[in-house]
Order: sequence, then structure tokens, then C-alpha cells
Amino acid sequence: MPADRTALAAFLRTRRDRLTPAQAGIDPLPGRRRVPGLRKEEVALLAGLSTDHYSRIEQGRQRTLSNDIVQSLSRALRLDDVETTHLGDLAVSPGRHRGSGWEAPQRADPGMLRLLTTLDHVPAVLLGRRGEVLASNGLLCAVLGADLDPGVSFMRWLFQNPAARQRILNWSDFVAAAVGGLRYEVGRRPDDRKLLTLVTELRAEDPDVARWWDDHGVTDQTSVTKRIDHPQFGVLVFGIEAVSTPHDPDQRLVVYTVEPNSATAALLPLLQSWADPRPDRSIPPVKH
Repeated sequence: MPADRTALAAFLRTRRDRLTPAQAGIDPLPGRRRVPGLRKEEVALLAGLSTDHYSRIEQGRQRTLSNDIVQSLSRALRLDDVETTHLGDLAVSPGRHRGSGWEAPQRADPGMLRLLTTLDHVPAVLLGRRGEVLASNGLLCAVLGADLDPGVSFMRWLFQNPAARQRILNWSDFVAAAVGGLRYEVGRRPDDRKLLTLVTELRAEDPDVARWWDDHGVTDQTSVTKRIDHPQFGVLVFGIEAVSTPHDPDQRLVVYTVEPNSATAALLPLLQSWADPRPDRSIPPVKH
């Protein structure tokens, strides 16, 4: 079975395993149940497919899936928008993914760099494909206690550096979501060898990462909360907002926002003055 068809089959199985007939809004089919979730026959019924047709899809024997079938399966399995998009990525026929440009180094978008410079009063980082740092400001480094220069893998720091686990109080929740984001990206770019290598290494080094990966959950979170335990300033609470542009969706500006008049908002100016003043140290020059 092709690798992307293996991923498609596993994703469908995990999605139907988590959904009971009652949650799907149907009466269970008669007979002894061997699974807590939906049977193949029940998914087929909900999606308007024959049981044989659905079985071929879940077993990876259906080479092509139309958008109508993707939408029908999405409704049957109660998928959210991100999961539906992921299913559509997995449904693309083998060989139709475009891999051109994925191996080439990225250059920070000039507009994103200008925006990053403007946001010097809050921590911010510009990430490229696979989570490589393209640029970051000094306040981010002061908050995280890490030198995140261009080319550093933010994902490797987040997953592999013990300091990240110590600084991020809700590390497990944050990293579980990051694993879902990696799976979402693998669905988009199954032929990205560097991305696949990153995932393989992270799974091999951490059993929790392997477990979260095997759950086949996907996320594309643009708004999450991060709680930082700073050794000098105590607990800092940020709302993490990520934005990208239509012309380059593989670059994402991640901004650490704060609630107005909050304790964290009051501490940031002090943290900025306390930190080593090097705001442009990690912003690479823009080449014209």
C-alpha cells in the first residue's frame, strides 16, 4: 500500500473508532459489536456508500477519491474543517503532490519582517516550513530564555530542549497540538523528505510524541494559550496568534499577545528593559 494510502486508511480508522452510533445520530446496526466506535457498515451508510466501496477506501485499495466522497466521509465522521482539509490532502492520488521548492532554503518575507520589527513590544517569531526560525525579536528570546537565530529549528527546541519543558508550564498540551500540526503538514507535503526526517527523529526520541502521532489527530491552531515560568518575572500568560499571507502560506508570523491591563502586560516593558538589548540580532538582512 502506498505510504499516503496507509495514512489515509489509518486516519479513517481512528476517526470512526472515536465516534459512537449515538454520537453519529443513528441506531447501531444489529449484531455483536467488536469496536466501540462505528463499524465500516455504519460509516458507509452515513456516507451514502456501499460497504464494499468504503472498505476499499479504508484498506487503501481505492486509488482516487472525488471531492464529493471526501465531503460525504467528512459529514459521516463529523470531521471539523481542519480534519476535512487533511482528509482531502490524504485523498490526493499518489504522485500528484508537488514537491518542487520544498528542499530549497526559505527567505524571510520582507513584509513579514517589517511587521515583526513593528511588534518589538511583544515577543514574536517568523517561522517557515517545518518550523525553522526565519526571524525573531529580542523579547521572544528573553521570554523563552533561548537564542533562536535564523535557521534554528523551533520544533527541535520545543520538543528536545529540557529548558522548553521547564519554561512552558502547559508544555504537554502545547506540544500535543504541535504534533497535530506536524501531521497536518505531512498530509500537505508527503514527499517533503526533511519534514519526514524531522517527524521520524522526534517520534523515536520521545514516546509521548510517538503516542500523539499515532492518534492521527490534526490541528492547524492559530490561537492558543502559552504559560511561561520566567525565572526572574514569574508566570507570564500569552495568547499565541499565528498569521500568514496568501502569497506565502509556508511562512507564519507567531505573535505572543497579552490581555490589556494584565499582570503580563505590565511586566513586558520591564522584561524588555532587563533583557540584553539586541532587537535586530536575529533578523536577517533583506536581499533585493
